[in-house]
Order: sequence, then structure tokens, then C-alpha cells
Amino acid sequence: MARLLLLLVLIGGICAAAAASSPLLPAAETMRVSFAGKSEFRTVNRKPLGTCLDPSPYLEISVSTGGAPLPDEAFLNVTVSGVRRPDRSHWLAMITPSNSSVLGCPLNGVNYIETGDLASLPLLCHYPVKAQYLTSDPGYLGCKASACQKRRASGTCKVRTCAATLAFHVINFRTDVEFVLFSGGFATPCVLKRSGALPFANPAKPLHGHLSSVDSKATSMRLTWVSGDARPQQVQYGTGKTATSVATTFTHKDMCSIAVLPSPAKDFGWHDPGYIHSALMTGLQPSHSYNYRYGSDSVGWSNTTEFRTPPAAGSGELSFVIFGDMGKAPLDPSVEHYIQPGSTSVAKAVAAEMQTGKVDSIFHIGDISYATGFLVEWDFFLHLITPLASQVSYMTAIGNHERDYAGSGSVYPTPDSGGECGVPYESYFPMPASGRDKPWYSIEQGSVHFVVMSTEHEWSEKSDQYNWMEMDLSSVDRSRTPWVIFIGHRPMYSSSSGIPPSVDPNFVSSVEPLLLNHKVDLVFFGHVHNYERTCAVYQGNCKGMPKKDAKGVDTYDNSNYAAPVHAVVGAGGFNLDGFPKIGLHSWSLSRISEFGYARVHATKTDMLVQFVNSNTSAVQDQFRIVKGAR
Repeated sequence: MARLLLLLVLIGGICAAAAASSPLLPAAETMRVSFAGKSEFRTVNRKPLGTCLDPSPYLEISVSTGGAPLPDEAFLNVTVSGVRRPDRSHWLAMITPSNSSVLGCPLNGVNYIETGDLASLPLLCHYPVKAQYLTSDPGYLGCKASACQKRRASGTCKVRTCAATLAFHVINFRTDVEFVLFSGGFATPCVLKRSGALPFANPAKPLHGHLSSVDSKATSMRLTWVSGDARPQQVQYGTGKTATSVATTFTHKDMCSIAVLPSPAKDFGWHDPGYIHSALMTGLQPSHSYNYRYGSDSVGWSNTTEFRTPPAAGSGELSFVIFGDMGKAPLDPSVEHYIQPGSTSVAKAVAAEMQTGKVDSIFHIGDISYATGFLVEWDFFLHLITPLASQVSYMTAIGNHERDYAGSGSVYPTPDSGGECGVPYESYFPMPASGRDKPWYSIEQGSVHFVVMSTEHEWSEKSDQYNWMEMDLSSVDRSRTPWVIFIGHRPMYSSSSGIPPSVDPNFVSSVEPLLLNHKVDLVFFGHVHNYERTCAVYQGNCKGMPKKDAKGVDTYDNSNYAAPVHAVVGAGGFNLDGFPKIGLHSWSLSRISEFGYARVHATKTDMLVQFVNSNTSAVQDQFRIVKGAR
């Protein structure tokens, strides 16, 4: 009961900030950057609909496929025609599956409280995937596209109607799609017209293949993909090798909730994930390239892709990219649930980085898709990262928006996961973890030993995770991997303020001594949506300051170890957090509020870290850590 009360207090505080939210018909830009990074469209769920009066008998919705089934990805032109009186309140929603109810669902509006918004807007029985006002077509209100539906005896037009054409980006959700035309805006919607079901050509198609490492030898790689078919499939790789997949799934019964407030994942945010296939490619060589494809003759095959294994533990060099808090954003003018505006620029910039051939692996450290209980968002995210994660090892850490929920056992009983409680995350991203719902692990690549923790699971002294961290850090062979990098989601140091605070002092007091005692060199966190670098810091005090090298780069000399250097790299996509103008901490040496990522190059004696602006590719901050012979 105490946790429920805490949840209600937190939600109440959030909602109070949202109560004076956007106007009835917010502009597109307002919708993209509104409260908590969610569009105003987030609230179009679960309230009774009014009835449209006197809809035009000429209304039609046509889609540019010409009646053909939908491909795996398309930018569809959807035309609404036969409108007698164009109005700013007209909007078009894309809904999947098509049999989801768009009728009113009275008495269930309270369910949407899990999104942290009490705005008095309509709620449908199943949340639309995306939507646009018809005014996205600039000629709509002026009836630039018109047609005569009925003529007088004289030949002059008696009934003229107007049309709008909108572009929608669609990917294969495995369930069919329908476009629904509403009037009344988001505040008082009523249904005008439905397009009818639009099926995908191959709902079982294997899609979104992404790689992950399974150990430090780099002789095996796991490939995970999504399909609408449960039967085993294969990955064909190298010169004639094959591996058979194991298919898993999850259902709405696996989503978590509490009795009083059913979660979005359990209720109207649910979407069938299909089947998640995973296969292990073995017999590989470290730092080698291979071709592969996945699927089967019965459901089809993916395109052939080239991937590269990371360097094995103990080898001389490693180059990797790291960021947190990415999510996704629409590739069309639509509004969607929970938009992360910088995500596409970061994904494109990292893809360009990979074209240089200098990226061995990627680390995405929490707040992965921001689906938060709206399950179809995972498909959009997997589609976004496929060009990256299909080519190199894509390693992840769990964040609050994957795990946290009241009564779930999370350290923080906030509704941030929307009821997912880590189930989709662990299904889509199988890491070499300690066990189910124990998503912490270590792995070595090149000269680096990575320790990846969960800030959302118990980390206090003598907990399972704490004991594991202590054991793992104690076991590092510094002659093989001289660098130790510690990774998690919530930071120990951040100058950005927020409610609730981004830094938990209990977390810091419990875990920070481990970092110092085991001489962790570098710590990466996300959660705060910017970039910040510290001195060599412990308990809020600078134990070591960098010096400029011959090129003017800040250089920390860990030959005489003082304390870890911390870097927040949560600028991967979510709306950026700023920094205070006054009262800055002495340990904060660099602060950048721009979208981007960090790239790291580590040899046995030198580690160079650069923060890269994803829009300009400019290096905005860089530092080195050195030790041993130089």
C-alpha cells in the first residue's frame, strides 16, 4: 500500500505540471516537444467518443498501394477525399491491428494515468500508432485539391468536395493496419470514416536482425530477430555454416500492473510482439568480417549483411561507441507516443561512423526504445537501429524506462516502464546476464574489461548484484585488460537538477567505494539527457585533475591512480537537459547540452574519449586517460 501511495504522489506531482498543457489543437512542433517528451497524441486513449453529425456521404480514404498488400517498409500517401467542409479539427490515425476498437471506452480513462498525464482529452480502446491533422497538407483548408460530386442541370458544380494527402511511414507490424478519419480534434473526437484493413504482404517476414556478444573470446555472436512465425528459422553465415534459432515470445499476461491502475502494457498499449528468434553463430575469429542472412524458405530470407566480430579480450586495441537514452522519432510528419527528437540524428551519425570501419562495438546504456508499455514502439526502435546493430555487437544496459514499476521489485517504484518490467527488453536484447531479471554482466573486448550493472535492481551492500560486482571487479586480470570501464544507467554525478533528482545518494554511497577500491578507470552513465565529464572524483571531491598534453587534450595519468573519471552520455535522443548557470560543482569539467555520442579508442596504455555532436560530427569534448609506458 505504501508503494501505491508513493506512486500516486509521484503521478500527482507530474500531472500537476501537465495540467496546464497544450491548447485544443496544438501545432505539430508543440506536440513533438511537449511534457515529458510525449506528444499530445499520447492521451488519445480510453474515453467515450461523440458521434459525428452529418458526415459527408462522399468520404473516401485511399492508400497509395493501389490495393496491393503492404511491403515491409513504405512511405504511404494516404488521401482523404470527399470532405464537404475542411476543418482544422480533422485528423487521421494509423491503427494496428485493424480490429482494435476505436469506439468509446467509458469508465476506463483512469487507466491512462500511467503515462503521467491527467489532461482531459479523449481516450480510445486501442492507442493509434501515429496520427496527423489533415492540415499537414497545406492545401487542405483552402480546398486546393477539389472534385465535383454533383452537378446542376446547367452543368455547374452543385456539390464540391475537398481532399488532403498525407505521408505515413509504415513498417511491418505483423498485424494489419487501418487508417481512421476523425473530426473534433484530439479533445472531442468522433469517427468519420475507416479505410478497412490493409494487410502486410508477409506478416511472418524475419526482420530487425541485431547482434550481441556472448563472451570475451569473440568466437561466437548471437543474432536476434523478429518474425510473425514461431517455427525455428536459421542464420546462414560464413562459408556454408548454419545455426538454428530458438523462438520465444511474451504475452500481455507477462506484463506487470497493479490492481487499481492497470498498466498500458497490460491494457490498451499492448501489441502482439510476434516471435523473437535467437541463434548463436560459432566458430568465428575475433576481428573478422562475415556475411550472413536469416530466415527460412517458408517465411522468406533477410538481405545478406556483413558483420564484424569484436577484438578478443587481451588484444591490443578497441574502438567502440557509447550513448544512452535514445528511443526513436517518426520519419514522417506524424505525432506518436513518446518522441525522442535526437534519436534519428544519432542513429545516422553512428551509421556514418561505422562506415569508417573503426567501430568494433556499440554500447546503449539504458532507456532503449522508450516504448513504456506501448509495445509497437519496439518495432519502430528495432527498425531504426538495424543498420547499426546488424553489423557490430550491440550491447545494452537496462534503464528505468525498461524496468521500473510499482510492486515489481524495482528499486524505484515509478511507472516509468509502463508495465513492461524488463520483459520486452530482455526478450529483444539477450545479454550474457547473470539470469532472468538479473540483467548485469561483464565482458572483455580488446584491452577493456566492461562491468555493466542495473541501477534499477537492488545494488545495496550484500545484495546479489552488489556481491556480483565485487566478485567481478576482484577478478580482473589487469595484465590482459588494463582498463576497467563501469557502465550503468542512473549517474553518480550530474550538475542537472530535476524532480525527482537524477542522482540517488544511497546508490552513490553503496556502489562508489567499489569503484575506488578496484581502481575503475572510467564510468559511463546515462539517464540525464546531456554530456558531462568530471575530474577523477570520489565522494564529491576531485582526487586528480587532468593536464593538457602536447595537443591541448585533457589527460588523466592513471599510472598513479587517484579515482574514476565519470562521463554522462545520455544525449542519445531524448529532449536535452540543460545546466544551471550558477552554483556549478568543482568536479564538473565539461558540460554539453547537444545530441550526440561518445567514441572511445583504447590501446594497452592510452584511452581517448571524444564526445561527438550527431548533427555536425564535430568533436565537442575530448580527454585521454593514460597509464604505464607511453
